[in-house]
Amino acid sequence: KYTYHVTVIKSAIKHKKHVVTTSYVSPAMKALDAECKEAGITVMNEIGLDPGIDHLWAVKTIHEVHQAGGRIKSFWSYCGGLPAPENSDNPLGYKFSWSSRGVLLALRNAAKFFKDGHIVEVSSTELMGTAKPYLIYPGYAFVAYPNRDSTDYRARYMIPEADTIIRGTLRYQGFPEFIKTLVDLNFLSEEPLPILNPKGHPASWREATAAIIGAVSRVEEDLVAAVKSKCQFPSEDEEERIIAGLRWIGLFSDDEITPRSNPLDTLCATLEQKMKYEDGEKDFVMLQHKFEIEHVDGTKEVRTSTLAETGASYGGKGWSAMAKLVGVPCAVAVKMVLDGAIDQHGVLAPVTEELAAPIREILKKEYGIELKEKTIA
Repeated sequence: KYTYHVTVIKSAIKHKKHVVTTSYVSPAMKALDAECKEAGITVMNEIGLDPGIDHLWAVKTIHEVHQAGGRIKSFWSYCGGLPAPENSDNPLGYKFSWSSRGVLLALRNAAKFFKDGHIVEVSSTELMGTAKPYLIYPGYAFVAYPNRDSTDYRARYMIPEADTIIRGTLRYQGFPEFIKTLVDLNFLSEEPLPILNPKGHPASWREATAAIIGAVSRVEEDLVAAVKSKCQFPSEDEEERIIAGLRWIGLFSDDEITPRSNPLDTLCATLEQKMKYEDGEKDFVMLQHKFEIEHVDGTKEVRTSTLAETGASYGGKGWSAMAKLVGVPCAVAVKMVLDGAIDQHGVLAPVTEELAAPIREILKKEYGIELKEKTIA
């Protein structure tokens, strides 16, 4: 679990053992860099899908452009782990291929990025409101919103010349508005509530919802009235769609909750059952970088690097797209560290061409994992 990374790394330093993770390098992990170097160990991180594969192909284009004397004026990178379109058959258009709690917690992150030379900051409560349609292929109805702090990537990717740097998340149309409603209704809160105490009297969802949103009673009409009073919907159709979705989750029902102390974890327990992949269903990953390039002769180009991967059917043979694209890069990095092909010590991430290129080559040649590059303007 990512919360224990620092503890694991400290133990690895003590026992002089290497570590490989797919997680972002946190400040607390980075603070152990000198101790890792002194112990002679490699702590390789950010080597899954996002972060991971995204780095490998981002630094490829950046390196090629810089080597030719060009400049990266803008960089956009969006990734989504989604159900295949034909399996996006619930009100959120989403199913869980990893931790439901991790997915929902990520939606509470604030965001920060460069746009036209200025830093833009978005609070966690405003994040879903910033989601906009994002065209990759016309056959997909994607929306995109920024993810975490993208401003670090000026330094990490060595593109000080870039005026716009945005890394973000892709979802299907309709998802952000639904999540914004859950945020506004306090369902993503980690504050304990007595009615959600696992040791207390088992409550129904309608009782829990009344307590969470402050409704005057647990009668559905009162619950719906409380939802309408606390949320702003852009249209009556959207209001109807989202309230129908809350009903689908079971928030107005007599279904018994699985109490986990707070609204977030109690909701996760229900969503894990309602929004899991069934046998025969497939997941889908879309990742795209878009670069605005200024060449040494002054000409301009817009280039994309795109990965679209559909996984094997759940319950059958083969990997889901998420398992393959997170697990294989991590496994390749583990083998490279063990074989000495990655021999740098310290707390690392594949954000330099020196580290990225060898991993990228193996993923492409041995596993068919690559981003397709195309000039679109």
